[in-house]
Amino acid sequence: MLSLTYSYRIYPDLAQEARMLTWMEQCRRVYNYALAERRDWIASRKCAVNACNIKQEYIISADTLYPDYYKQQNALSLAKKNLSDLQDVQSQVLQDALKRLDKAFKFRQERGFGFPRFKKVGQYRSFVFPQFKSHPVVGSDVANLVTGWQIKLPKIGAVRINLHRPLPDGFEVKQVRVVCKASGWYTQLILSCDISVPVLQPHGESIGIDLGLLNFLATSSGKLIARPKFFIQLQSKLKWLQRQLKDKVKGSNNYKKAQKQIAKLHEHIHNTRREFHFLTAHQLCDGVGMIFAEDLNLTNLCRGMLAKHCLDAGWGRFLEILGWVCKKRGVYFAKVDPKGTSQTCPNCGTHTGKKELLERVHNCSFCGYITDRDVAAAIVVEQRGLTAVGQTVMLPVEVDRLGVPVKQEVRKSNLGKPTL
Repeated sequence: MLSLTYSYRIYPDLAQEARMLTWMEQCRRVYNYALAERRDWIASRKCAVNACNIKQEYIISADTLYPDYYKQQNALSLAKKNLSDLQDVQSQVLQDALKRLDKAFKFRQERGFGFPRFKKVGQYRSFVFPQFKSHPVVGSDVANLVTGWQIKLPKIGAVRINLHRPLPDGFEVKQVRVVCKASGWYTQLILSCDISVPVLQPHGESIGIDLGLLNFLATSSGKLIARPKFFIQLQSKLKWLQRQLKDKVKGSNNYKKAQKQIAKLHEHIHNTRREFHFLTAHQLCDGVGMIFAEDLNLTNLCRGMLAKHCLDAGWGRFLEILGWVCKKRGVYFAKVDPKGTSQTCPNCGTHTGKKELLERVHNCSFCGYITDRDVAAAIVVEQRGLTAVGQTVMLPVEVDRLGVPVKQEVRKSNLGKPTL
């Protein structure tokens, strides 16, 4: 099963926009009510009976079961019969709000932290139609859904859409998500097709990449790509807008206008960074069959004095985009162990010791191999990737341990050290 997501700009009229905003507000209230119900149940069972708080303790009957997704869904059906505000919202849209909360709790259980928080007014910015009845795409139209210049949404009606690219043939529309951004309204069509995607096998030329801050990345072929400072360049403008916001009366029209300007600037930064990631990923895939990257612990890297610069580079998102582009273009992509890549000589495999951040040149005292530090790390990444897929590795400079040039192939071990 192959799934794709196509995003399009939509232009609802005033009545449709007001209705969609009302739907989002109702979904936010359902989300917060369900979250409060779960929090109260958990809080009533935090401590033993003989160790309750001296002042007060919220207690729920011991017979009350945990309010999971299915119990809250049944309660929502009863609430819709009594509350007129909920009756206007499409039923599956409200159920998706409960499903979103259930996913948040499951994700917290997996990683062990990050309790879901209540959403303030304006923080719930999308809703989903989980099931959409449609037929396979023929040309650029979807029967009963997209007709050239408009999209038909349940209980909302026909909305103008900018169909800037045709939908792929043979795909079915499974879900439709409506998103409210600072720049306007968008719809995301989740398409699926029942086809088998072959697993890519290692083939062709290979490159390794090393991510950094001085240069966004370096390749094993010696290419360096500069890092655009998306957030840093516009930080002064963002500070100015935030100072303007501070002087406005909270809740006034001018306050909301200033908020929208800040949101548009953040969206512009996100869009430029995303475009750079896609262009760089396609550039790396030109003329190669394998790409290897480090399996970095990005959570730890984004802490400390360089946290702002690491987050501005967006390494995690870039690796996700690179993996998707490689799959689309038939390039094998894999991650390798990042331990000691900058401390290993790519020519002789000697451990050169820890380098300071200001030391940008790799100079091996054992074999005399000199190159850029990031390029050397990228070569080590490529060697480890080729070793993992069982291919033969060629040394960048063919010398023996005494520095005498030779012509031979070397099989690298998992630690990047050669076996002669």
